[in-house]
Amino acid sequence: MPAPTKAMAPTRAMVFAAGLGERMRPLTLETPKPLIKIAGKTLLDYTLDNLADAGISEAIVNTHYKAEMIEEHIKSRRTPKVTLSHEPILLETGGGVVKALEHFHNAPFFCCNTDVILRSNGESSLEKMKKIWDDDKMDMLLLLQPREKAFGYTGNGDFFIGPNGKLPPLEKSRQSPFVFTGIQLISPRLFAREHPTGAFSLNHFYKNDIQPDGFLNRIYGLPHNGDWLHIGTPEALMGAQKILELVKPEI
Repeated sequence: MPAPTKAMAPTRAMVFAAGLGERMRPLTLETPKPLIKIAGKTLLDYTLDNLADAGISEAIVNTHYKAEMIEEHIKSRRTPKVTLSHEPILLETGGGVVKALEHFHNAPFFCCNTDVILRSNGESSLEKMKKIWDDDKMDMLLLLQPREKAFGYTGNGDFFIGPNGKLPPLEKSRQSPFVFTGIQLISPRLFAREHPTGAFSLNHFYKNDIQPDGFLNRIYGLPHNGDWLHIGTPEALMGAQKILELVKPEI
């Protein structure tokens, strides 16, 4: 099998920190969700630390709700360098990426939610994503968690994984073995094709870009080997706190 075609190695990431955190109330009435602490560290810093460990030098962090608090918090960070992309009107994940596209210089970049904590068994899953990225055939590579090992998740799952990692369309109406972790590697060329304008979700691509073989066009998945903690509610926060208190402080 030919080796994957490498584009410029990813050095940047889009980090989503603009949401209202409504399901996390009352905690988010005073604090934006990305700045909620768990085991002594904010959710935002868990994400940024993982990116730094994977060699990401710059993170574009979008803001909206209590943006001034996030701006103040990131002043103390050195790695990765943080560039803010403020959204006076929420643009959702897809619109937020389009607004920030100029920062990625036509190279693949990571997109990360800040309501998850990721821990890998052995090699970092972000490093694995960088290694298997094939620029000839991929526009998106999604990191997926086995549903039965997804902490804080109660849905039906999101995806099956087909031959060679190809993904069929997102279909939440049936039970699927894998959950999307909120972490993905994306080529900017994805947005050169037709896409919605204004506020839209990246889910648009997971549902609508279907090829005759029934799989998504240039969208692939990689299973995560390790823990994935979804921090969506105060109850999940308390449960994850207990888990993280049992691990080494550096994790």
